[in-house]
Amino acid sequence: MEFFRIKQDIPFMSYGKLTTAISLLTFIVAVFFLVFKGLNFGVEFTGGTVMELRYAQPADLNQVRGAVDNLKYGESQVQALGTTRDVMVRLPNIKQKTSAQLSNEVLTALKQQRGDVELRKVEFIGPSVGEELVSHGLLALALVCIGIIAYLAIRFEWRFAVSAVIANMHDVVIILGFFALFQWEFSLTVLAGILAVLGYSVNESVVVFDRIRENFRKSNLRGKTVPQVIDNAITATMSRTIITHGSTEAMVLSMLILGGPALHGFAMALTIGIVFGIYSSVLVASPLLLMFGVTRENMVKPVTVKEEAVV
Repeated sequence: MEFFRIKQDIPFMSYGKLTTAISLLTFIVAVFFLVFKGLNFGVEFTGGTVMELRYAQPADLNQVRGAVDNLKYGESQVQALGTTRDVMVRLPNIKQKTSAQLSNEVLTALKQQRGDVELRKVEFIGPSVGEELVSHGLLALALVCIGIIAYLAIRFEWRFAVSAVIANMHDVVIILGFFALFQWEFSLTVLAGILAVLGYSVNESVVVFDRIRENFRKSNLRGKTVPQVIDNAITATMSRTIITHGSTEAMVLSMLILGGPALHGFAMALTIGIVFGIYSSVLVASPLLLMFGVTRENMVKPVTVKEEAVV
């Protein structure tokens, strides 16, 4: 499906050095904020108190959130727990107060609003659990990267695999840099969003790479240089890119605007990731192919199965 067709190839690769330099600069800036400001880890990573509440009638999450925020405990989370009557409240560690004291104060504040609230369970998340979540999160990130490298190396060639992983790591670091700069809370939902961005971004890279590989085998493009072949591939997928990412970004923005605090971090990570995922797939991964020496000779190989580009 195409909304439009661009007849003249856009010379993306002529700006390859400039876009790569911009990407390197933004990467360095993001690393700077990560090192000197750090991430604002949520309760799941730093430890804290988790309360499970039940209301006799459907709960108003905004009302509950307002009551918890009025207690000035810092970064806290309020979200539905399966049903409209069950609510989970996550509270950060307070040195001067125990988990029991925190839960009692919160329950008292909520009962002043509505008397039908009942405390069902209180749990304390210790720092050791937080450290385990960090290590498991990093392991998940590493396994995703290894899987992407293996998949692209098998489907295409090592140059494509390395280019895609560098571009994807660029996206991840940029997202983390935003969260460090603005000190947005980094929770498990944000980590899930980052892992989703990795898969989403590599999908866009595969679409472009597949068209590049197909172009190298087209007889009408044999007189073209490698940058011209890549430009033609990117231009040919522009309509698909705009349709796919435009619709996805619209959905994610609706989550960001209307989803409330529970989805804010997840939607923010996806919003940033989709924008930079498009940028990195076109203006980071493709120029890296030239830097790694992709040529027609090392791309055109005998094949036994007809390979069709994903458009």
